[in-house]
Amino acid sequence: MATPRPGRPSSPEPSSVRLPGPWTHRSVSANGIRIHVAEYGRGPLVVLLHGFPEFWYSWRHQIVALGDAGYRVVAPDLRGYGDTDKTPRGYDLWTLAGDCAGLVRALGEPRAHLVGHDWGAAVAWTVAALHPRLVASLTGLGAPHPVAMRDALVKDPTGQGRASAYMAGFQVPRRPERSLRADGGARVERIMRAWAGQEWSGTDDFAHAAAHNRRAMLISTVAHCSLEYYRWSVRSQLRADGRRFARAVSARTPVPVLQIHGADDPCVLDATMRTCEKWTAGPFTHHALPATGHFPHQERPTHATTLIAAHLGAH
Repeated sequence: MATPRPGRPSSPEPSSVRLPGPWTHRSVSANGIRIHVAEYGRGPLVVLLHGFPEFWYSWRHQIVALGDAGYRVVAPDLRGYGDTDKTPRGYDLWTLAGDCAGLVRALGEPRAHLVGHDWGAAVAWTVAALHPRLVASLTGLGAPHPVAMRDALVKDPTGQGRASAYMAGFQVPRRPERSLRADGGARVERIMRAWAGQEWSGTDDFAHAAAHNRRAMLISTVAHCSLEYYRWSVRSQLRADGRRFARAVSARTPVPVLQIHGADDPCVLDATMRTCEKWTAGPFTHHALPATGHFPHQERPTHATTLIAAHLGAH
């Protein structure tokens, strides 16, 4: 183990994210990496994909509720987060979708219901486009279809463009990583507070979630890996890789889609989310929850879980 520099606290161990609960923790090999998952329940497979700046624990409410409702619920740490491998590259949606598809296969299931928030939603949309036979249904929270976001940034610069302006600050090297780790991850909590609805941001549950997310961001290289998602999404727009990706995911998906969005989400406009219907060929349902920000599954766990369970049960 590396010796910490004088005056600098050591990073938490990756295994510190294996928080206790009714779930079990294990590692699964898929797509060439080791993926940490929390698992609970038996039945049809549901895979819960988290976003930034979080880790698997953001689904703590849904893991238990959906598991008790008769599903096998698996919540992984995405590549670069928590106790999952932190590779030097692979933070593009091609590879991240391969991680998820490989995980479903490694779990021994023919297909899964995918539920994603933020970057997890972008991954879920991509899996549904590139590996549709593996997907029983798709639920997206807090992020639209990847091409819907690209189009909104171009067509609505004063709306969605302004709401996404924070991503520009993530493009410079090293400085954003240092800011995420400074003062015990204090910026993680500031980001969450700025993005959350006011009702949740003053609760003990928010403080609990923020404390765990701050600590998880301090794990070695997590800050860098989490920002690489944003760097690929922006820089790929100027490269052939990005154009190939947009073409690959632009076909209408036949997978049933549910969207749950916070009406007060400052990062993704509700108008942007509603355009996602253009990329669906099957049933599409959109719910905008009032007085809710970027984290509807945590801000309104009962309401969000009820909507998710109904969607799963119908498909």
